[in-house]
Amino acid sequence: MTRQHSPTPDAAPPGHSHPGNTPAGKGTSATEWWRDAVIYQIYPRSFADGNGDGMGDLPGIRGRLGHLRDLGVDAVWLSPFYASPQADAGYDVADYRATDPLFGTLADAEAVIREAHHQGLRVIIDIVPNHCSDQHAWFRRAVAEGPGSVLRDRFHFRKGRGDNGELPPNDWESVFGGPAWTRLPDGEWYLHLFAPEQPDFNWDHPAVQDEFRSILRFWLDLGIDGFRVDVAHGMVKAPGLPDIGHGEQARLIGSQVLPFFDQDGVHAIYRSWRTILDEYPGERIGVAEAWAPTIERLARYVRPDELHQGFNFHYLNTRWDADELRTAIDTSLTALGAVGAPATWVLSNHDLVRHRTRLGGGLDRARAATLLMLALPGSAYLYQGEELGLPEVTDLPDEVRQDPSFFRASGQEGLRDGCRVPLPWSGTEPPYGFGAGDTWLPQPDDWAALTVEAQTGDPASTLELYRGALAIRRAHPGLGAGDAVEWLAAPDGVLVFRRPGGLLCTVNTTAETVRLALPPVRQLLSSRVPFVASSSPAVSPSLSAARQSSNAPRDETVPENREVSEVCEIPADTAIWWAE
Repeated sequence: MTRQHSPTPDAAPPGHSHPGNTPAGKGTSATEWWRDAVIYQIYPRSFADGNGDGMGDLPGIRGRLGHLRDLGVDAVWLSPFYASPQADAGYDVADYRATDPLFGTLADAEAVIREAHHQGLRVIIDIVPNHCSDQHAWFRRAVAEGPGSVLRDRFHFRKGRGDNGELPPNDWESVFGGPAWTRLPDGEWYLHLFAPEQPDFNWDHPAVQDEFRSILRFWLDLGIDGFRVDVAHGMVKAPGLPDIGHGEQARLIGSQVLPFFDQDGVHAIYRSWRTILDEYPGERIGVAEAWAPTIERLARYVRPDELHQGFNFHYLNTRWDADELRTAIDTSLTALGAVGAPATWVLSNHDLVRHRTRLGGGLDRARAATLLMLALPGSAYLYQGEELGLPEVTDLPDEVRQDPSFFRASGQEGLRDGCRVPLPWSGTEPPYGFGAGDTWLPQPDDWAALTVEAQTGDPASTLELYRGALAIRRAHPGLGAGDAVEWLAAPDGVLVFRRPGGLLCTVNTTAETVRLALPPVRQLLSSRVPFVASSSPAVSPSLSAARQSSNAPRDETVPENREVSEVCEIPADTAIWWAE
């Protein structure tokens, strides 16, 4: 296929570096934008509905990209919008080069890419290489042709065990619960580590490898800036597909190497992919969704000749505890720094309970966790709706649930629907401006105060906190940059660290107010409103002044706020940024 890159947009908005795919040889230099980027995850079903059918779609996304520009993020990551029967919300792909009519057309996808670039945003899309849909052309033909079909070699088909082959080929369990094998009427079994509608590819087969290299080029030619690799720890299976020897295997993911996950052979795949990414101008990237038993094994996915970033699930799974957080931060920075990769930080995504609910402590703790994350060196990921302070929806009726793991009795708790409820944009009742009609998952009746419309301009709102934090992060040379933090002495339950450029971050993870002796500092931003300083009157965080414009460039001077005394009181579950 001849590469034809999307034309560079006419202009990027003020304050954003231009993400257009500038041709090589024009005197441009590498920016390594991904090392400190803030990347916003869009779950297309639930972001915005452009045609009024209750399901989010690509035109809806395009129409709301201004929100993300104003928020101040650097890139968007789109969860799958490929052609799919939607057995697992699009992670069962039938055609990797087509857009599902549920979300629009391929032209709509191209329009989103162009508009995002015009708004100063890069675009990362999901790629799902471990498995496809049972409606994928290869798999349908393999089933139709029966035992002996050459297409079956591109998947994992096996004869069963037992006298008549009535038992699965091994004891592997699906991540969604139950056996990881389904038997066809012709007697053979096929492997699916997720739903039965998601057969696993056999990555030992050269046709599978060739096909995905072609898929990468197809989307890179359309102008996307990178891929988030779903189940990046999968694909390669241990030779012979050996038994594990015990049940509840899903609980072992991320805690030990399994014969179907985190096998060493995956790294050859990513070295091959990296050569393709490096052929294209504009610093295209790969991001690993890899569950590995240690941060050191995760670091192997982001060695210089493999992917650029890997999700830091070790940090995400850390409790709201100062000692545990400091350990997770230190081990992450050490392991990733050893291979020259940036750390990534994430608190929520489409598969996990929203951090406002998961961490306990309510909105105060969630806001403090956000400021801590955004103060760390490296790249940060935001999940749609967290900038609104959305809680997990925990009371969805069984009859509206759609998570496939919910319907498998021995599987996970099936809680993923609760973080996928459509976003509230405006108005006082559902659908809160999401679209023109009902939403595919019902929205709570008490979300009127959480809409983008209701929070915009309110200095106490979570939306304005995020806008302010991202503006300061863009303007301050110390936030996001570098690869280390300087820890300062602090009481039990408190974190105090310095970042380059004289920025100090204090985090109180306890249930009580603490007093800290700090060098002379100015408050830049507090996660709690109103902010209280000891031996001084309560002062406002001056949030609107602190953030100036959400498009402030990184080299602008950070505005000075109030001076505070050297001994400061930090309320419970509060993070504060200070300038020395």
